[in-house]
Amino acid sequence: MHLHPTIINIAYLIASVLFIVGLKGLSHPKTAVRGNFLGGLGMLIAMVVTLLDRNVVDFKWIILGLAIGTLIGVIMAVKIEMTAMPQLVALFNGFGGIASVLVAGAALYETQEQLPPGAVGEAVAKVTAALGTTAPGPSMQLLVATVASGIIGAVTFTGSLIAFAKLQEIKAIDKIKKFPGQSVFNVLLFAGSAVVGAYVCVDPSQVQMYWVIAALGGILGIFLTTPIGGADMPVVIALLNSYSGIAASATGFVLDNNVLIIAGSLVGASGIILTSIMCKAMNRSLWAVLFGTMDTSSGPSADDVYAGKIKATSAEELAMMLEMAQRVVIVPGYGLAVAQAQHAVRDLTNLLTDRGITVEFGIHPVAGRMPGHMNVLLAEADISYEALKEMDEINPTFEQVDVVIVIGANDVVNPVARTDPKSPIAGMPILDVDKARTVIIVKRSLSPGFAGIPNPLFAADNALMFFGDAKKALIDLNAAIKAG
Repeated sequence: MHLHPTIINIAYLIASVLFIVGLKGLSHPKTAVRGNFLGGLGMLIAMVVTLLDRNVVDFKWIILGLAIGTLIGVIMAVKIEMTAMPQLVALFNGFGGIASVLVAGAALYETQEQLPPGAVGEAVAKVTAALGTTAPGPSMQLLVATVASGIIGAVTFTGSLIAFAKLQEIKAIDKIKKFPGQSVFNVLLFAGSAVVGAYVCVDPSQVQMYWVIAALGGILGIFLTTPIGGADMPVVIALLNSYSGIAASATGFVLDNNVLIIAGSLVGASGIILTSIMCKAMNRSLWAVLFGTMDTSSGPSADDVYAGKIKATSAEELAMMLEMAQRVVIVPGYGLAVAQAQHAVRDLTNLLTDRGITVEFGIHPVAGRMPGHMNVLLAEADISYEALKEMDEINPTFEQVDVVIVIGANDVVNPVARTDPKSPIAGMPILDVDKARTVIIVKRSLSPGFAGIPNPLFAADNALMFFGDAKKALIDLNAAIKAG
């Protein structure tokens, strides 16, 4: 069955518009669900039209693939904890990358049927393809796009697996350190894959060399990602997301499929924009993220910062403070996600608002381990979108806040980013919680954040430490408020 080209183009145009409108909807929590639905609808239209137009020999394999994929998706949706969302996103990026590699490779093998037999025929095909004229065999556009898809897709796949392992805190991966000359080695890997790719473009009959390209790209993805520290993972996830989109777009050129080109371009562009936003939020260049390291050896030690200055509090004491407060700001961090304390935070919010206390949430762009991590957690607990305030909006108001409760956040509230130009996080925009009247830090211990440096906020005159698991600590606090 083949559809009329006009019908295909109109359907692809509708799908592309839905992608764009859906992507716009994802930019705000209020419209995110609708945006996700519209994007999914656009993909459904694109898939149905493509399947009806292409010469599908047997739908049973497609149906089998859909059934297996749906089953895996349902299991992952049910089993994966909200704390593991960054890891899941990393895996999704990787799946997109390896899909591009396999599809482009299959398309290259399919072109072998178009090559004329014999050495003379092959030579003619090479020359005519290089000149861009019509002749039997694959076009230069297809060959270049195939090579690009193989390299970028393979980098995305293995890089995403390393990112997943780092986020999952697999020790064997964390122990891999950057070796001398690694940057030069990476350049050589890329150059090698490009040279082999050029050879495939000149002689498309050497299809087995495509897998050499993919292997070199896969090795490059590993060595590009292993040196990157955990603090930079939000940036890396956004960048890998962009890579997966670029690989998909290249595969669209391989298949001559317009909607795949558009969808991949949208993902690639939005990933790059998000990467730029994340770098700005951390005051780090993309070059520093990919090739630099944080030097934490020259700063003061934890003993110098904390010795004799830490003041601990209890649930009962904190409950009395909150009874007298008029405005409270809660700053969530990765510790909240680890403890799965979002529902306890919702209960605390309800208790305080029932007593006429204004409760807001200060959200840092890179809090947690991926962009929007805290927003997703709080939305899962049905906390009002209106209560979530971005950093630029809430920072000027901290001096009018009675109590700030920092739950599991560290580097994003560390004042040395503002006060110490020699600090590894110097210049990084932070939430100015130290300017509030009282700051309560809910944390298991005084251990540092991803940046690996002590936080003088913990020892500030207006700060109290509420030690313990975030969920248990907040449940105890809620009980103390009710008892009061």
